[in-house]
Formats: sequence, structure tokens, C-alpha cells
Amino acid sequence: MPTPQPYTDGYSTAMKTQRPKAFTFVEVIAALAVVAIALTGLLHMNLLSAKTADVAQATEQAVFLARSKMTEALCEESAQAAGRSGTTEINGSRFTWRTERTSVDVPQLRGLRRGALQQLNVNVTWQQGNGHKHVQMTTYVADTAIHE
Repeated sequence: MPTPQPYTDGYSTAMKTQRPKAFTFVEVIAALAVVAIALTGLLHMNLLSAKTADVAQATEQAVFLARSKMTEALCEESAQAAGRSGTTEINGSRFTWRTERTSVDVPQLRGLRRGALQQLNVNVTWQQGNGHKHVQMTTYVADTAIHE
């Protein structure tokens, strides 16, 4: 009985060289370049995210301060709340605020006393990076004589 022959793909086994299965230097350098480019993009996105969070936090603090100063000004019915200003430090950031109360001249209210309708503005500014940021809140305050 004849002995079975092993399967060959047509090439002589003597011509095949056994090469170890490993990465070449060029493949390693190419992989490192891809990883470096990806990490650079991820680090940039992380930095941008942190910067955006800082701006959002400072804006939130400014809005909170503006609401607080507006509430104080609304509780004071006198004209002394018309031009108050000051500086407040919150979490290491310095905020400058100013309240302004002005009379609003509306033609429909001309029969009432002056100042029956007032506009209350609260301005808050702070330093963020190289520039100044600003938040402004406005509301209107009506005298009780308008409702009668």
C-alpha cells in the first residue's frame, strides 16, 4: 500500500523560511504614532472640557450673586437701593456688582405719580482668563398705586 503524501501548496518546503511571528520596528513606530495622535486629541478635549466647566461655574456664581442682590434691592423700597455697588469674592473669584433703580416713563401711567413703575438692573462683572465677563438681570417694580 502506498504511503499518503502530506498536503503541500505547490511550494517547496525547502524554499520557505521560518520567520518568527513578531512586530517589526516600523509597525511599532506606526502604532505609536497612531496612539500619540489619538491621545493628543483626547487631551485637547479634556482641557477644553475643564475650561468650559470653569466658565460655567463662574457664570453660575455670578447669576447667583445677581439674584441675591436683586432680592436685597427688591426688599428695600427706598431709593437708597438705587445705586449700590460692591465687590464680593466667591471661591477665589472676585465679582463686582452694581444695582440701579430708574423710573420708567410709560404714557399709560402719566396720571400716576413719578416713579410708579421702576426698572431694577443688577450688573455683575468678573475677570475670566484675559477678558471680563458680564451678567445683567433686569426686572420691573410697580407701585401699589398702579393696581388701584
